[in-house]
Amino acid sequence: MHLFLLGVSHRTAPVDMRERLDFSSRDVGAAVEALAARSSAAESVVLSTCNRSEIYAATADPTRVRGELVAFLSDYHELPRDAFLPHVFTYDDAAAAHHLFRVAAGLDSLVVGEPQILGQVKDAFQVAAERHCTGPLLNKTFHSAFGVGKRVRTETALGEGAVSVSFAAVALARKIFGRLQGRHVLVVGAGEISALTAQHLRTHGVAEIVITSRTAAHAAALAGEVGGRAVPWGDMTTAIVHADIVITATGSQRPIITRADVEAATGRRRPYPLFIIDIAVPRDVDASVGEIEQVFLYNVDDLQNIVQENLARRTAEIARAETIVAEELARFTAWQRSRRAVPTVVALRQRFDEIRRSELQRLDPRLSGLTPEARTRVEEVTRLIVEKLLLEPTEQLKALPDEETQAAYTEAVNRLFRLSQTPDDAAASAAPAAEPFPTDRSRSK
Repeated sequence: MHLFLLGVSHRTAPVDMRERLDFSSRDVGAAVEALAARSSAAESVVLSTCNRSEIYAATADPTRVRGELVAFLSDYHELPRDAFLPHVFTYDDAAAAHHLFRVAAGLDSLVVGEPQILGQVKDAFQVAAERHCTGPLLNKTFHSAFGVGKRVRTETALGEGAVSVSFAAVALARKIFGRLQGRHVLVVGAGEISALTAQHLRTHGVAEIVITSRTAAHAAALAGEVGGRAVPWGDMTTAIVHADIVITATGSQRPIITRADVEAATGRRRPYPLFIIDIAVPRDVDASVGEIEQVFLYNVDDLQNIVQENLARRTAEIARAETIVAEELARFTAWQRSRRAVPTVVALRQRFDEIRRSELQRLDPRLSGLTPEARTRVEEVTRLIVEKLLLEPTEQLKALPDEETQAAYTEAVNRLFRLSQTPDDAAASAAPAAEPFPTDRSRSK
């Protein structure tokens, strides 16, 4: 059984193509079941995020399953094959596992080290497992990937530090306030970055998010998205009075929040900090606002500097993370090689046990005088002798360092002991699969 992967990602396909091949906007479970109903893959998992759509399969015939997966993508998404084939990548066996391990570690993400991907990998596997679409090979592959992700998180600093403006804003807010639970947030403008920052703040337990925008409908829409409430644009200064954190990102060509506005607001409020995140370009907040006591003003350049510093630190951790991936891949490939020797190992044990039972049967007249307890003991002792005789040879056979050597030894064992498995079958089960079609393995490096 071979591990096979076919997919597209931000490295191979533009966003419009990724959107057209996305499974997550629909029912991923239904997609896995539909694939299982029409594919020769014995096992399958569909991993779909905003940056990738990948299908992992366990199959005896990689060439056949490749064609079936292409047909499935075409039919399921109602796309002609020629539209997406130039963007497709494929890997098999160790290369497929290597790719998945890097994905789970955050090494293949658009933002290296982003923390969400490991959870998304786990969710994709869980969906397939609940529908009985996984088995021994994918179970082992994905659980190994989970282990890689966990090791990278705990043994490196790859995922530490904010690497987006919105995360950097939240990180700064936590430094200023410590805990964000119970804090009040005012969002001025309804832009994408403002919305992302508000959503991140919401996950940290802020008490309230108030939205204001020149376009009331936009404010209401964003308030619905983040579980907040909208207030009229003219009430912005009043809203600052009750805010702990202000996020502003409008399209104004001149400041909309002046020093006088903030002084008037802070003069009527308790003496606790006011954190203002000005993400707008040009800036929405007069620079002199930052001079007011207990007011912490950061603009987009401040946040970008934090992001770049954190990205540099993450880059220094990539080599350590890649070492972990390589170590776990070595363990996985050793396990996979050992599986190819299993049919011969089973046949060898069966042959030795047949000889043992045949000899006991031949000696039955001589053993007739033994008590039932003694006969049971003879049975147990002879079985243990066979187990000990075969222990070292079978372990060595499964641990051979490469497929070619394992195939040669497997064939030799089959010939020497005249096992039920033919030499050609044994060689076929141990040999690596032929490359189904040209692949660019450099993407998983």
